[in-house]
Amino acid sequence: MQEQGRVKIAEQVAERVEKLIVDGVLKVGQALPSERRLVDKLGCSRSALREGLRILRGRGIIDTEHGRGSFVADLNGGGAVSPLLHLFGSQPRTLYDLLEVRALLEAESARLAALRATEVDRLLIRRRYEDMLAGHAGGDVIDPREHARRDHAFHRAISEASHNPVLVHTLQSLSDLTLSTVFASVNNLYGRPAQKRQIDRQHARLYQAVMEQLPEQAQRAAREHIQGIRDSLRELEQEQQRLVRATMRMDGWG
Repeated sequence: MQEQGRVKIAEQVAERVEKLIVDGVLKVGQALPSERRLVDKLGCSRSALREGLRILRGRGIIDTEHGRGSFVADLNGGGAVSPLLHLFGSQPRTLYDLLEVRALLEAESARLAALRATEVDRLLIRRRYEDMLAGHAGGDVIDPREHARRDHAFHRAISEASHNPVLVHTLQSLSDLTLSTVFASVNNLYGRPAQKRQIDRQHARLYQAVMEQLPEQAQRAAREHIQGIRDSLRELEQEQQRLVRATMRMDGWG
């Protein structure tokens, strides 16, 4: 039990240092303050601080060199998961930041998809759209994570139909975080009939605009869809006085 307590405190220390990095207080390449200053600033013990820094080293967020101390690592470094993406995913406020980015990038990818999609692209988009609709057809209850994956696959099919490899790669690099925002909307809004109807209408408008090759309508539909999700989640937070952004931290995504 005591061991679990120490681990929890160390995780909290790591998260607080991560927040300093996300907020720009600590920048890439910058040396961390001395151990004494960090202990004072974070209000933790030296052992908890050292364990927290060990966690951050394991995540590739800080480096420690003998004689130099610890400093913020290159957050775009190698590995399957970028340390920068881990940092973004670790901060609940990132939900709204990412929705802003999605509104910009996906609106443009929808516009380009309406202009450039081939017959094969449109076939794939149709399949993904129908798969998403089938997830809640007939009143069946589907796991929110599975529904989020289907929703995300629909949006991804549209982005791939843009035939802009830089745009596709940029969205793909944010794939795990994007899936988290989709899960947040599915998990928090699909249980509310009015919000679910609104999302379904927005998806239908986006789908029709892309399939009918209407670029300006597709751009507007994508932007309004994501901005609508953002506004609905903010309203829900205010109503319930709790952070729906906590769903950015999901277990078991695999």
